[in-house]
Amino acid sequence: MSATEPGLGDIGLVDILGDVGWLIQLGQFLNKITWRVWTWRKLWRLARSEHAFVYVGGGQIVEAEPGGARLANLSEYDDRPIIWLRCPDQYRQGVADAARTLIGIGYSAAMYFALALHRFHIPAPGLRRFIQSSGRLICSALADRAAELGGWQLFDDGRWNGYVDPEDIAELAAHQAA
Repeated sequence: MSATEPGLGDIGLVDILGDVGWLIQLGQFLNKITWRVWTWRKLWRLARSEHAFVYVGGGQIVEAEPGGARLANLSEYDDRPIIWLRCPDQYRQGVADAARTLIGIGYSAAMYFALALHRFHIPAPGLRRFIQSSGRLICSALADRAAELGGWQLFDDGRWNGYVDPEDIAELAAHQAA
């Protein structure tokens, strides 16, 4: 496996072009913004990773899209750079198998706003249940869920299950590469 070639269970991150990518950037911004001043570097990093998916082998990925989670060809992203979060060897098959079980799970763009509500500690009835629901997964939550089901815990910071956006996974990949 080369630096650009994925391994089973690896999580890929790409930018999304056009209006949809801009909306995802906005959602991530709302989720990450704090009352402190943001640096331009941080804002630029958000534009690099708006979509996450899991490599399941044979040139295929599982990804969450507005129509629901689907099996797709990795080659759909040949026109842009991919950042990889490498799956530990002992979890590779489990993560890939788990990702395949998530095909067909629904999607909700409203999840970004739910994440922002949680971030700002705005009380909303049923918020935790909505974020943790396996019936609605944004792309990063799907990748996190597949990792968890496969035995690989991405985050150990006490966050709610499903409280993850693509930038969170990109930060893990940056630390892994360092």
